[in-house]
Amino acid sequence: MEEDKLDLVLVPLGLLLLALYHAWLLRTVLKHPTGTVIGLNAESRHKWVFSMMSDPLKNGVLAVQTIRNNIMASTLLATVAITLSSLISVFVSSISDTGNAASKIVYGNKSPLLSSIKYFSILLCFLVAFLCNVQSIRYYAHVSFLVTLPSSAGNMESVEYVARNLNRASYFWSLGLRAFYLSFPLLLWIFGPIPCFPAAASCHVFSISWTQQAASHVNFTEAHSRRTR
Repeated sequence: MEEDKLDLVLVPLGLLLLALYHAWLLRTVLKHPTGTVIGLNAESRHKWVFSMMSDPLKNGVLAVQTIRNNIMASTLLATVAITLSSLISVFVSSISDTGNAASKIVYGNKSPLLSSIKYFSILLCFLVAFLCNVQSIRYYAHVSFLVTLPSSAGNMESVEYVARNLNRASYFWSLGLRAFYLSFPLLLWIFGPIPCFPAAASCHVFSISWTQQAASHVNFTEAHSRRTR
């Protein structure tokens, strides 16, 4: 295969593997949420919100501290994402001086247009990660106020509302992390399509194996709980 055409085959193939995995994961979460870690964590957060709001005078400090820790984690990731975006922008603006030296170690298409696409793709990943973490901070900030409201077993509407906001914050945090994961093969794409494809395939295999192990652990836990009843 010609060197200039490797980018047209390996990079889309690697990204297609990641896209298929996330499509399968989204379908599984929507149809069988308890069979995934995402659905199990969402259910656990719902129970945690009900536990905290059942006695806010006793659990209010614990709830606010827990939410604050999540806000700090999202703030750290948002700071890292926007910092990397700024560094990439500065690097691209000064790439004219080092472009010839860098192209010597790249096996693949070395056209200026494709180089711009590479850096734009990485920049887009970090910007998406930044926006997702900002949205996560927004929802966590709302929950930090709402979770201290008293609630009773007969009034579940407020609990459901707080749980939905907490789960949305966690979903945006997970999306931000996945944007970071996607940036790894795209960063290797700078050195050519050959490093990019194994990185994308490794992320695909690792994600599937981890999901299967987590799902099997969930099924084992449910089976064990049914036997002990």
